Amino acid sequence: MEENRAQRRPDVTGLDLVGGPERVEIQLQNADDRWPGAYLEHRSRIRAALTAAGVDVEHLVIEHIGSTSVPGLAAKPIIDIVVAVNDITAEEDYLEPLLAAGYELRVREPGHRLVRTPARDVHVHLYERQDPAVTEYLLLRDHLRTDAGDRDLYESTKRALLAQKWDDMNDYADAKTEVILAIKARARAALER
Repeated sequence: MEENRAQRRPDVTGLDLVGGPERVEIQLQNADDRWPGAYLEHRSRIRAALTAAGVDVEHLVIEHIGSTSVPGLAAKPIIDIVVAVNDITAEEDYLEPLLAAGYELRVREPGHRLVRTPARDVHVHLYERQDPAVTEYLLLRDHLRTDAGDRDLYESTKRALLAQKWDDMNDYADAKTEVILAIKARARAALER
């Protein structure tokens, strides 16, 4: 299992988008008090699946990220969760148990895997423990939780983008990048004060 792996194998080198691009209708909903509870249910499901597979979950990072993790922020009704594992290439340690727990593989790319529920209402992002992406997700979440101005900016940006049609949710996500980078720069500056 995870703690017994002595040698790392090479990671994947390209993007595997299981099922290909998906045309989706993305709609924002006002913040929903049920989102934190849904996260907690899936955190328990993830921990149980990994524990049953022999993964040491005592220090496992499982965090609610994305807009549904920010009170008061309108969001598409998809619970995003980040999980930091010891070795992203050791898929047998985490991917197989999560698939057995009912999640479906959607993305396999260097340093990142994404599984989701069949209903597509929960996305679980898997990274290695020290991957900067984990810190970046938490930086954005924590800043949006405390900065009303940036929270409003982010929501208005999402609303403006959603007035357009998107062939794939990944394209919509990419379109938010500039605003997200600016918000994270302000978040870092606030931490340095």
